[in-house]
Amino acid sequence: TILVCPYDKFDPKRYEGRVRVDPRIGGTSTMAIAMDFDQRIGVVYGSAYCGSVKKTLFTVMNYMLPTEGILPIHCSANEGEAGDIALLLGLSGTGKTTLSAVAERALLGDDEHGWSENGIANFEGGCYAKLIDLDPNKEPEIHKACFHEDDYLNHGAIIENAMMYPTGEFDLYDDRFTPNSRGSYPLKFLTNINESSTGTHPSTILFLTADANGVLPPVSKLTKEQAMLWFIMGYTSKLAGTETGVTEPKSAFSRFFGAPFMPRNPDDYASLLGKKLDEHDTQVYLINTGWSGGPYGVGSRMDIMLTRAMVAAAIDGSLKDVEYKQDEVFKVHVPTTCPGVDDPKILFPVNTWDNKDGYRERALKLAGDFAAQWDKAYADKGIDPAIAAECPGK
Repeated sequence: TILVCPYDKFDPKRYEGRVRVDPRIGGTSTMAIAMDFDQRIGVVYGSAYCGSVKKTLFTVMNYMLPTEGILPIHCSANEGEAGDIALLLGLSGTGKTTLSAVAERALLGDDEHGWSENGIANFEGGCYAKLIDLDPNKEPEIHKACFHEDDYLNHGAIIENAMMYPTGEFDLYDDRFTPNSRGSYPLKFLTNINESSTGTHPSTILFLTADANGVLPPVSKLTKEQAMLWFIMGYTSKLAGTETGVTEPKSAFSRFFGAPFMPRNPDDYASLLGKKLDEHDTQVYLINTGWSGGPYGVGSRMDIMLTRAMVAAAIDGSLKDVEYKQDEVFKVHVPTTCPGVDDPKILFPVNTWDNKDGYRERALKLAGDFAAQWDKAYADKGIDPAIAAECPGK
């Protein structure tokens, strides 16, 4: 049971030192989200953001399900015509919703799933998509789901925090209110869905990272040990609008691509993933949806159409038979060619940088960040040395 009091606020003086400092107001926060797992009661107090309710429920699921042998995953999931399942893991803003909503694959859901002994099942029954800069030509499925014409009593999509004028017209490119505008809609608004929101065991898993350093390959293949390592580390860059106070991309590590929502011991999730990868021979790829040609402020964001081509090649098996070259810094295996990518040079980030020495320096710095994070968070956790050996910088 969740009680939501969106417009009530804490007295900051009363709760000083008991809840976090809110950088927007420069003092004690006036809101809190709390859960009592024994009584199965949650409270969302002082937040009118729909995501607060959504992630409260997700946190509860993440706590309860591993004891049932179900791995909860912060991911989107879709299904091919042959029944093959792909999972796309990533933090907010890395592309889970955008890259999974494609007309040629049936969508199970865009953000929260469980992997049981029977396969994959969706938690939500709907989608929660970022709307800032949404281009109907590049993301037609999401745009249609949110803005298709219908009688207002039948429509049902919810537009949240987007700039809207008195005429009812939306400006999705205006972020003066907030970059974190959202669209909520039921799965049935999409062209191609799996109505049951369930499927078999995944044949492909994609880890999505938005690397603001511009040094990770746009697509690479991971061994089982590397998959465990990147799952545990959950590297990405926090993007503007995904969290309060984040105004430009910032490197971050969030275990299992969802640390705030994963309340159990890390090994509870990691060991379950390793077990399932072994049982089902699932192939894992790393997809960088971040920057190319330089870091944030110098390079440019990876073109969504190129990313879609790489994702499609990974999911349909086209990348199984190409040659790979191991990245000397990050240890991942980079394809020398990729179907749908006309210029294979872009597969190796150094080729997109004008300043080659700058690339090397930035790559080594990020590898050092990996090593420091591992030593800080996982060195004494008894994790398999074969997994630790795959950590960049080690």
